[in-house]
Amino acid sequence: MDKIVYKLPEFEGPLDLLLYLISKHKLDIYNIQISLLLEQYMEHIENMEKLDMDLSSEFLEMAARLVYIKTVSLLPKNEDVNELKRELTGQLIEYKECKEMSEMLKNMIKFNTFVREPVNLKFDNEYSRNHSADELLSSYIRVIDRNERNLPPKKEKFAEIISKHIISVASKIIHILRKLWNNKEIEYESIYDCAKEKSELVATFLAVLELVKSKRIKVEENDNLVKIKLINNRVKKCEY
Repeated sequence: MDKIVYKLPEFEGPLDLLLYLISKHKLDIYNIQISLLLEQYMEHIENMEKLDMDLSSEFLEMAARLVYIKTVSLLPKNEDVNELKRELTGQLIEYKECKEMSEMLKNMIKFNTFVREPVNLKFDNEYSRNHSADELLSSYIRVIDRNERNLPPKKEKFAEIISKHIISVASKIIHILRKLWNNKEIEYESIYDCAKEKSELVATFLAVLELVKSKRIKVEENDNLVKIKLINNRVKKCEY
């Protein structure tokens, strides 16, 4: 039984292969479905490898590029994917125009045709492409959004942080020492009686650690009851 042989068309580069796949599967070149295009592209690359065809690094680089665009598109709220797709679409459109122009020139050139020397032409810097109103509006909005992201945050975003009452550790150190000054010994839980917010609880706990570290108080447990004792009865004026 004869072996089945697949004949694949030859391509000048990865853009040529992408244009072939877009035309074959009737995809919209202005709104490319990256997932479908990547699947067909990788299948074609695998067939080329099976037939031992010359596979340049440009084809592998394009495969990595398509994988990256698909990966970025899966991330939530990622604006880079639109820019990456527009860049690829622009390259495909330019390559398509050049390819169509080369086909036209190929039919015009004959062996008995006289070709003159190249002429130095003045380059025209005027932008000649036409864009729809929706496309211009979309580009304008992207520019405005990019500029706003570079601006410093508005004051309203800090309102919640500024409005909260900040409790310092120093104030809680003074509060604990005042309670110990008269009693010399208090229950550990009593120092949290006045704490109403989470920040106040944290500041009180840090104050206890600081006083224990400086050997001003000690924390002991007797009969399942935790107490705080003042070590030095002569409370010095501390800079807190």
